[in-house]
Amino acid sequence: METVRDLYESDFFAWTRHQARELKRLKALHLNTELDLDHLVEEVRDLGSDQRDACRSQVERILEHFLKLRYSPAEGPRAGWKRSVVEARSALDKKLSTSLGNDLRRQLPRLFVHARRAAALGLEEYGEFAAAKRLPDGCPFTLDEVLRDDWYPEPLAVPPAAE
Repeated sequence: METVRDLYESDFFAWTRHQARELKRLKALHLNTELDLDHLVEEVRDLGSDQRDACRSQVERILEHFLKLRYSPAEGPRAGWKRSVVEARSALDKKLSTSLGNDLRRQLPRLFVHARRAAALGLEEYGEFAAAKRLPDGCPFTLDEVLRDDWYPEPLAVPPAAE
């Protein structure tokens, strides 16, 4: 069975949640101590939340660039979009744990909404209004695709007279 020490190494987010629960339990004992347990609980939880939010942000970044790679007919920025995906995957690799992966899987539809908005604005900024209009409402990508090294969506054929 995994110990709390092991959990710290294997799933920092889950460890922060566990430690916050234990600190709350300790507070309930009303020990005569100078520990500021209320703030300790808050700070420990925030450490985990910061990691969770960083992972969510990187997934949004990847989804935004996946949409551009799939829907933009432009050739010039493609390498930059792929480089951004590589950087985001690297950042995720450093933080991702089982519990954070589960969170990302649950949050993927919501993260996609934010990524879609950013992608649409980015496409419109470069005059790709038709591409921005073709963006799907629902997420066409899986978390496995988001995390898979060297996987990128193929560009869709541009409908005649659409661009």
